[in-house]
Amino acid sequence: MTEKLKNERAAAPGIAVEAELAPITAMMSSRLMVLANLLKRGAMLRYKRLAGLSSVEFGLVASLGRRPPMSVVRLAEAVGMDKGQISRALAELVARKLVAKAVNPRDNRETLVSLTRAGLVAHDAIVAGAQERNRRLLEQLSPEDLERLLDHIDRLTATAAEMLAAEKELG
Repeated sequence: MTEKLKNERAAAPGIAVEAELAPITAMMSSRLMVLANLLKRGAMLRYKRLAGLSSVEFGLVASLGRRPPMSVVRLAEAVGMDKGQISRALAELVARKLVAKAVNPRDNRETLVSLTRAGLVAHDAIVAGAQERNRRLLEQLSPEDLERLLDHIDRLTATAAEMLAAEKELG
């Protein structure tokens, strides 16, 4: 944070200084994106090191988790991509024996995917890594601060969802 911004905050906490608009990087949404990007980049490096997974592969393994087999279509929806986007990553995971594919016995047109034993080991490494990163990130907050932060995040998320819906309505 710049000294000028620190001084403005100290002089008038919570009040925007009208003489100068904050640069976009000082806005709360930009700061949250920076935080989220830093966390994602650190996580991706860790999961690459621990389990040899790319970003997309990590998302697939995390979504499959310790669940029953799921269709490729459902998995694509879970990670927010289409079948075409995940097909290469899925083929790589199958080749590395982290994911198994099988025909759905109830519908032979559908392929089901699930983690193999090796895939479960990778998944468990991801979960342990995520828990450690989460603990390390939050250890500086008191229980009250954490509760307040999570409440604020929930409220901001609800408002952001409303804002998105309004933008969608506008076309």
